[in-house]
Amino acid sequence: MSDRPPPLPPGYIRDPGDAWVYGPDGAKFWGVFGAAGLLVWHRSLGVLLQHRVAWSHFGGTWGLPGGARKQGESAVDGALREAAEEAMVPAQLLRVIHTSVFDLGYWSYTTVVTEALEMFEPVIADAESTELRWVPVAEVEALPLHPGFGDAWNDLRKHLAD
Repeated sequence: MSDRPPPLPPGYIRDPGDAWVYGPDGAKFWGVFGAAGLLVWHRSLGVLLQHRVAWSHFGGTWGLPGGARKQGESAVDGALREAAEEAMVPAQLLRVIHTSVFDLGYWSYTTVVTEALEMFEPVIADAESTELRWVPVAEVEALPLHPGFGDAWNDLRKHLAD
């Protein structure tokens, strides 16, 4: 895995938050100002998951649309922005249910749990996904999950109503 930032689309200017943060043990995390992801749940369709491209951190795994927060950006705003950029998720169709923060002191990741109030079809809108899929809640664990999402899934799913 390269320490270089991922490639940029043509004409894109990298944000100051788009860089690796290194922990005392050498572990690396994306986003100088932390990161945020959007867990979108629909009562009939399940959970919207992103199959991550091979060049991304933990490429080939399934996780949530999300990424580095911009300086001064709230976790909710960052998660909504990233999900719109990556999967064209319409923020106006979502209701925030819960936020969950994984905080290491030097870096944090916030999962914003939302309910989609209407059906919508996600669209791959950048180079970070190979597939977007609605996955029934009961089938999420059968996929090869991004390690952070996999570790958090059991706690996150408790916030999804039956």
